[in-house]
Amino acid sequence: MPNPLLDIRIGTMVRANLEDPAAYVRQILPLGFESIQPFFWQTLGGKDLARLAGEIEEAIGDADVTVSSIGMFGNPLESGDTDRGVLDAWKTVIDNAHLFGTTLVSGFTGRIRGKPLTDSLPRYREVWGELARRAADKGVRIAFENCAMDGNWAGGDWNIAHNPDAWELMFNELPNDNLGLEWEPCHQLVYLIDPMPQIRKWAHRIFHVHGKDATVRWDVIREHGVFGRLPFVQMRTPGFGDSDWTRVISELRLAGYKGAIDIEGWHDPVYRGDLEITGQARALEYLKLCRGGASYLQNPA
Repeated sequence: MPNPLLDIRIGTMVRANLEDPAAYVRQILPLGFESIQPFFWQTLGGKDLARLAGEIEEAIGDADVTVSSIGMFGNPLESGDTDRGVLDAWKTVIDNAHLFGTTLVSGFTGRIRGKPLTDSLPRYREVWGELARRAADKGVRIAFENCAMDGNWAGGDWNIAHNPDAWELMFNELPNDNLGLEWEPCHQLVYLIDPMPQIRKWAHRIFHVHGKDATVRWDVIREHGVFGRLPFVQMRTPGFGDSDWTRVISELRLAGYKGAIDIEGWHDPVYRGDLEITGQARALEYLKLCRGGASYLQNPA
């Protein structure tokens, strides 16, 4: 009988730019991760995606673990050499997502650097209109990460998809059904936005969820304000931040979300370095508990 708990899998991100991502996968799977999201930063680094897909499949073996999506993070809207490489990488990842057993690719929208967010919309429509059609032809969906990367409405370097007002503009420009969001509460808390109402409003566009949280330091805000000398918010691993993930997962389930929550590590100021995987393992346990537990119990007949 299918396990309805696994309608929402709890997994983690895997750096695909590592020399041997499959070796990393073999090391972490015994911890109980149910999905993985291999991701690239700005370049495929010469990786043969067919070979990488095969190596990851072999590393997973008989384990009930899925590849939730492939991440490609960079700025495909600009015209520098690296940026053009990001755009080419997006095309390659879209074309090869099926080799990993996934139909979802995620990353930043990109942005015209140093300009107001709205100045990026014409280029966004041009680039992502073409990529959305390319993806649709292959049965692939695209999820835009909601991280501002220190940008805002007035300027930035990486991404316009960090603000719900921007989402309205983006999906008005391109209402394609295969364009959505890679959502997490952390990036909303960084801008003091309540993440919970967003799930109810935007659930139809949430294609993937990152397991990352934040702690808002209200004492700092009251004394020093926001975006000042002292950091007013800390990015946290789930279980150590402000979000009630029981509510988050409940709202996702009520909205019909089926997919993965993949833990995004390497940001927590406490559980990092030698404590990185300790923190991720704790987040895995915590998120499974918030989901309803690790084991599905069938109702009595």
